[in-house]
Amino acid sequence: PSSLDFGQVHLDLAARRVFKGGEELKLTKTEFDLLALLARNAGKVLTHRYLLREVWGPDAVSEAHYVRVFMANLRKKLEDNPARPQFLITEQGVGYRLQVE
Repeated sequence: PSSLDFGQVHLDLAARRVFKGGEELKLTKTEFDLLALLARNAGKVLTHRYLLREVWGPDAVSEAHYVRVFMANLRKKLEDNPARPQFLITEQGVGYRLQVE
């Protein structure tokens, strides 16, 4: 998909822009790349290793803390309550999933 909507968030993959409630959010390149990867696989669980390889490259596959830090940043920007995420879901011991329904 070239765009995706969930909650108040509109993600325009082609233009690399993200809006929440009509207001544009400022995401870093890595934050956007991580969100775009989750969006292209919405509903699927993506492992830490897969996310690291695809976003940070093959040399980062042992750096699981990268994913945790960037997911926390994305939740602060996208979720209404980052402590109880509705969209950026942790699958304990496996990875993360973007829940859009």
